[in-house]
Amino acid sequence: MKGKRILSGVQSSGTLHLGNYFGMMRPALSIQEENECFYFIANYHALTVLPDPEALRQRTFNVALDFLACGLDPQKTVFFRQSDIPEVQVLSWILSCLTPVGLLERCHSYKDKLARGMEANQGLFSYPVLMAADILLYNSQVVPVGKDQKQHLEVTRDIAIRFNNHYGDILTIPEPMIQEEVAVIPGLDGQKMSKSYGNAIEIFGEDKAIRKKFMSIVTDSTPMEEPKNPDTCNVYKLFKLMGTPEECEALRAKYLGGNFGYGHAKQALFEKYKEYFAEARERRSEYLAKPQLVEDILQDGASRARKVAQATLHKVCAAVGLE
Repeated sequence: MKGKRILSGVQSSGTLHLGNYFGMMRPALSIQEENECFYFIANYHALTVLPDPEALRQRTFNVALDFLACGLDPQKTVFFRQSDIPEVQVLSWILSCLTPVGLLERCHSYKDKLARGMEANQGLFSYPVLMAADILLYNSQVVPVGKDQKQHLEVTRDIAIRFNNHYGDILTIPEPMIQEEVAVIPGLDGQKMSKSYGNAIEIFGEDKAIRKKFMSIVTDSTPMEEPKNPDTCNVYKLFKLMGTPEECEALRAKYLGGNFGYGHAKQALFEKYKEYFAEARERRSEYLAKPQLVEDILQDGASRARKVAQATLHKVCAAVGLE
């Protein structure tokens, strides 16, 4: 994929984890060289869980640190905070007036979060409309999404088509880019890795704490001396995301050969994790020591993003009669 306008965002509702990195960040960073990328920190979306104000500020800063550490180039990519773009809330309200309630009621993410005990608030319910505004405001052509977010992009497309049918061909209809092989990253319990599920492994952290998490990954009860199936093991699934083909084959052989325990596999995974993120950890320390540089990068990104946002919103407001 080359020469496309790409839009993606990540919530600042907690510490970024391996699911965020392999599911969204790595694919997004790999395409910034040959595309026009708009990547943002979704701190409005983070409000659906009513975080502590200071915690939200710190998490937002940490997300910026993590992206820059993992290789985001602010010269090539428009990188900004969602809350620095007031136009997104105006567009969200306009789009909400065209969005059928039934369309939102069918969103499985909302129902899944309620089933897991999250409080039902209007922000959580209308999350897909704000997400649509995030995407449509920048004339995004392609949106990288995991399988769990594909429905929300379909909602965005439905809303944009509904708007264009009513007011004219104004909004760009985005297409999904789904990384099927890494669409769902297993967490400690084997379910999708998620902050809200409490099963995540952070990208950055103290070695002792991170190793403890790796060692707590749920495995079956196959005795150490017996062969094991790597394809059904979440430890091996995570290792495959970071290891070379040769390293994966070597670990696979150990699984199949027997006399190799899950504890050995977890230690191998931890060592591979440290090696894989070593350079990123160094960069993060450098940015951490320069908080004003991080803020300047976000403000520059917001300035660039607002130029596009204002042009889109002007067309939308004129079409609906607000200008």
